[in-house]
Amino acid sequence: MIVIPGDMLEGGGQIVRTSIALSSLTSKEVQIDKIRDNRPNPGLQPQHVRAVETAAALSDAVTEGAVQGSRDLMFKPRSRIGGSFAFDVGTAGSVPLILQAVMPCTAFAPNPVELHLTGGTDVRWSPTIDYVRLVLLPILLIMGYTATLTVHRRGHYPKGGGKVAFKVDPPRKLSAIKLLERGKAVSLEGVSHCVKLPSHVAQRQAFAATKKLQSAGFEPKIAVETYPPGQDPHFAPGSGITLLLKSSSGSIIGADAIGERGKPAELVGEEAAGKLLSEIESNSPVDCHCGDMLIPYMAVAEGHSEILVSKITKHTMTNIKVTEMIAGVRFDVQGDLDQPGKIGVEGIGLTT
Repeated sequence: MIVIPGDMLEGGGQIVRTSIALSSLTSKEVQIDKIRDNRPNPGLQPQHVRAVETAAALSDAVTEGAVQGSRDLMFKPRSRIGGSFAFDVGTAGSVPLILQAVMPCTAFAPNPVELHLTGGTDVRWSPTIDYVRLVLLPILLIMGYTATLTVHRRGHYPKGGGKVAFKVDPPRKLSAIKLLERGKAVSLEGVSHCVKLPSHVAQRQAFAATKKLQSAGFEPKIAVETYPPGQDPHFAPGSGITLLLKSSSGSIIGADAIGERGKPAELVGEEAAGKLLSEIESNSPVDCHCGDMLIPYMAVAEGHSEILVSKITKHTMTNIKVTEMIAGVRFDVQGDLDQPGKIGVEGIGLTT
């Protein structure tokens, strides 16, 4: 059994998600102690519990401590399983974060996997569902990971209720990835949405983002997603915007922002644009959030992977530490915390 300190480095829920993802992949039993010990609401929260339950279903795992508030979790996978599964977070807990915990395992399932998830699609402290769909999945496609993500209904705080279908045709082997140069900008795109709100909210978000990006020399194409009164199936009002820059190297960097009560739509659009411009200024082909998410895939891929990220965050270093403990690899990290840096690893070449 591998014991993972749940309070090390960043000390948040990412340790749980990465641990169960890699446990499912490597068939190694893990014990996570002191889960989120330093958080105001320590222990597992509903979205963490659903992530554990989903990963357990996909790996026929035995678990102990998979209940809300638990600070200790045992996860023992027995075999990878394909098929169709449905899970409801029960709150506005983040669907993208649940996907983070289970997507790596689906790459090595014995047959196709279909997940139907209900919860929050666009919530604070989480990538948006559009970021997963438009940034993460296309980058993973470079490694041979083929998946489709369909958003049937968006879910915002506090009611959630978003419905997502995620389908994977398992490649059963991942190729190494090398993204060290961004190359020439090909397009700057985005999606601005609002639900249970006047359509001008999404339009103002898009206009503000466009104006800020144009001042930096870009001509973005931002789609606006709204719903007419009486045809809006969502449970709670909310809005958000996701932006992405595609480059000739195959690089895609993204940024997003979520609307909140009392937060002007213009500020939401400007916030997302500002984040993307900061990523662009780093001249790196991988944004700081995608850099975090790629770590487990790089570890199990075949061959040597190298990426240049816009910022080496505490999240990044936490993911690397957990991955090294479970997968038995050693990452080469060149760069300082909160600065651009290069991350490389020789993958274990996992196959089914």
